[in-house]
Amino acid sequence: MPDEPSLGELGRLIQLMRGDFRDDMAQLSMRLDKVVSVERYDPEQASVKKDIADLTKAVEGLAAQREKDAERVTQTRRWMIASVIVPLIGIVLPLMVMLRGAGA
Repeated sequence: MPDEPSLGELGRLIQLMRGDFRDDMAQLSMRLDKVVSVERYDPEQASVKKDIADLTKAVEGLAAQREKDAERVTQTRRWMIASVIVPLIGIVLPLMVMLRGAGA
């Protein structure tokens, strides 16, 4: 029976297997420490999605406000041209023509 391992060899093999098993369990334990439970992950994901939706609404609101502000600036410029500059030209231009004609 020379092909069969001795009890000492079997003992060493069992010890090696136990050591490998302990190492594997330690690695598995380290990985499980990094895993998040579903009970914690789902509410956090829902919270993140809500935060993103809130930020999206805020950005859309700011974009709409920016468009309103740009329109208000455009309206102010139009008012300034129509209410101040055009009448001013209407007063100054005839005066210049009249003064030029009087000087000739």
